[in-house]
Parts: sequence; structure tokens; C-alpha cells
Amino acid sequence: MRIALGIEYDGFAFSGWQIQDGNMPTVQEKLEIALSKIANETISKCQVAGRTDTGVHATEQVIHFETNAERSMRSWVLGANRYLTDQTISVLWAHSVDNNFHARFSAQRRQYRYVILSRSIRPTFLNHYVSWDPRSLNLSRMQEAAKYLVGEHDFNSYRTVKCQAKSSVKTVYFLNVSQHGEYFYIDIQANSFLHHMVRNIAGVLMAIGSGEAEPEWALDVLEARDRTKGGKTAPSGGLYLTNVSYDEKFNLPQINSKTII
Repeated sequence: MRIALGIEYDGFAFSGWQIQDGNMPTVQEKLEIALSKIANETISKCQVAGRTDTGVHATEQVIHFETNAERSMRSWVLGANRYLTDQTISVLWAHSVDNNFHARFSAQRRQYRYVILSRSIRPTFLNHYVSWDPRSLNLSRMQEAAKYLVGEHDFNSYRTVKCQAKSSVKTVYFLNVSQHGEYFYIDIQANSFLHHMVRNIAGVLMAIGSGEAEPEWALDVLEARDRTKGGKTAPSGGLYLTNVSYDEKFNLPQINSKTII
């Protein structure tokens, strides 16, 4: 049986999604231990819609796993949350899917939100959950720059040099920048993302918002297709995976929970 789960997690507690050598805490390992207890068998090799890095959060990540255990969908949710005792991961929903469903390869769109606190004083309570920028950011400049990145482009300049994706061409469906008081929100949706793509876009937009560069610089970086021409990679703590979209035929619950902070 193949089961899909919607999960949320606090990325600060983990060294990313994927199990690693060196006994580092990961979301995958912790979740698989909890699921194995419910199933009374080993659950391993959970597949994920998007592998998040160290410190990156998720408000609705999607995974799937294989099991021989017969449990109700409610039991998977309640049981997993029972064994995830430190509350750094929560299972939001469970849904039985056929073998044509794959959490990663069936995903049509992914959506992220990047949260910036723009003020001179560093944050106390949200230190690991926002990107602090002591500079004064200008919303209209960031919005103007964001327009250059919407559509299908080669985002080679906006990925890490360690990115292993075969193609750097991606389609960005929207890239919206908004402000609420001292908080700036970058919401971006694309068919898929390159390694550090959102954080590198955020770094460029923050530099433009601070007045260090003109809005057209976002396009100059894009057209250069050279990572060395880009800006700094923004910190991981402000990044949240907020939604993964699939074909309606899979009938998955859609929470789209992007209201953060």
C-alpha cells in the first residue's frame, strides 16, 4: 500500500530533510521511526516532494511511503503525531494513493515563502524563523525587480554551484513581494526549484530593496547565467515550503498554509 502524508516541521531542529551520514538529525529519519512504530514494520525510503536544507521549514510538505500495514488514514495521522513527541514535526493529513503517485515526480508546482524582518534591532524570539536585515528595505523596488524573474528562464545564476540538476531552466508562475509593518514576504511558485534558488533570489531582492543595486540588476544576474554574478545567499531560517500542487485525480487535501508570522 502507498500512503501520502502532508507534514509540517520546524527546520531549525534538523539538518535538512534527507538522512545523512554522521548521526545528524533529519526530518526523514525522525518521521520514518514514528511511522515504523505505527506499522509495526520498518518504514524506510520515504519519498518527498522537495528536499529542504538545514534550517528550512515546511508548512505543508508532501511525502509518500510503502507499507504492508493496514491502518485507517486517521490512525496514521494520530499515531504519527503521538510518536513525534517533541512537536518539531506534525502530520497534517494522510491519504491512500495508487502506485502512479509519486510525491516528487507527480508534483506540478511548488510554492515557498521567504520572510524578512527589516529593522535595525535583531530579533529575539524569531531569530531562527525570519531573515533579519538591519537595512531599510523599499517594497516598490523589490516588486519591480521581481517582475523580471517571472516566466520560463535559465536560472543558472540563481542556483548554488553544487546544484546537481540537469537543467537550470525553470518556470516561475508568480513572484510576489508584500509588506506588513517591519515584515517583508516573498511568495514564489514554480514548477520546480534549483538548489538555493529561492534564497539566492531573496538575496538579490534584498540588495535591491536596500538601494545597493537597481531593480534591473535582477535581470542582469539572470541573463549572465553565472552564479558569481549574483548576490549573497539569504539565510535559511526565513524560508518555508508552503504548498505542493498535484493533479486533481489524486484527490489530495490542499491546505496551502502560507500565513506565517
